[in-house]
Amino acid sequence: MTPPAALRAAWRIVGWFGVALLIWLSLTPSPPQIVDVAHLDKIEHLLAYALLMVWFAQLRASIRQRAITAAALLALGIALEFAQASGGVREFSVADMVADLAGISLGWFAAPPRGPDLLAVTQKLVGSQA
Repeated sequence: MTPPAALRAAWRIVGWFGVALLIWLSLTPSPPQIVDVAHLDKIEHLLAYALLMVWFAQLRASIRQRAITAAALLALGIALEFAQASGGVREFSVADMVADLAGISLGWFAAPPRGPDLLAVTQKLVGSQA
């Protein structure tokens, strides 16, 4: 069953908000730090890109569509590293790009059909509230 257009639109809006938040956190001179742990930023990269991949994969069922999403997220991660390098405050890191790719891969494999169909679950929850 295909989710209604309004739910798909809301899902896209939340996803693009996530992208905007990722960009802001990547380019702000001093992003918020919850804990001070060595290499925690690599885990943050992995989790952020995995979450975005899983999120957008809910809307993109075909392998081709998901490959385009994965490539776009990877391009974003690489572009942000170059933007950080040119800003003079943050630094360029190949390890961050590797963490981005690992997160995208994790998100791809955690998405349906292997993982839960969060969009369908949301549709059921919203439908039961109506």
